[in-house]
Amino acid sequence: MAAEAAERRSPGRSFETLRVTQERDRVLHVELHRPEKRNAMNVAFWREMVECFQDIARDSSCHAVVVSGAGKIFTAGIDLVEMGSVFMGVEGEDVARKAWNLRQKLREYQETFSVLEKCPKPVIVAVHGACIGAGVDLISACDIRYCTQDAWFQVKEVDIGLAADVGTLQRLPKIVGSQSLVNELAFTARKMMAPEAQSCGLVSRVFPDKATLLEGALDVAAAVAARSPVAVQGTKVNLLYSRDHPVPESLRYMATWNMSMLQTDDILKSVQAAMEKKGPEDVAFSKL
Repeated sequence: MAAEAAERRSPGRSFETLRVTQERDRVLHVELHRPEKRNAMNVAFWREMVECFQDIARDSSCHAVVVSGAGKIFTAGIDLVEMGSVFMGVEGEDVARKAWNLRQKLREYQETFSVLEKCPKPVIVAVHGACIGAGVDLISACDIRYCTQDAWFQVKEVDIGLAADVGTLQRLPKIVGSQSLVNELAFTARKMMAPEAQSCGLVSRVFPDKATLLEGALDVAAAVAARSPVAVQGTKVNLLYSRDHPVPESLRYMATWNMSMLQTDDILKSVQAAMEKKGPEDVAFSKL
């Protein structure tokens, strides 16, 4: 029955590389869905992730998102065969023009994962098996990261002759507590297993297998989705702002944000529910 309900609540558009379903109330599940290719990221994927999360950002019925991978692993990273031809075939009459066009292309691909941050709904990523190369770029842009005990992570780009260019080098140092560790991972492309990923802060929970991982991620997403969307989305916006700005500036931004958001009816509804010994799940918050 749950699977049937999930199929009934699917997005307005279909995707080649993603499968989007509703697994819980106000929770969408976005699944990387090229299992026969180990969820390698082809040209369609880079476009569809942007389209998918722009749709989700506008979907007032969605309050939280879980991202996972179909098949045996989370993702093998970029599809080297298909993507290699894209970057090798950049046109231009001279070096400067080729470089300009290549920069534009790279900025487009950076948006594929930046869109996860820009989406105001919290994004929980559930990693099983391998998370290689661009997979690390993807999870670094998510709000909460969980994995299975057999998961492993690899900043693979130096092994194919390039520096990671779609988010890992910018976001991972702000996630992991050790700059030395980030440098080691990026310089050597060594694998980092789940226990180390948890100890350094890349993931916050480790589950025994994929089934319990997805169940745990969906449970947390449902708990998030039950809270006031004004409160949750405002919290995400300000957490990201604070990450990238000094404390005094972030406090000023927070004050400006809440000078309007504190006037929401959600506060009155939440306080009333608490006084009546009810939880957020019992409150009918308006859509946002």
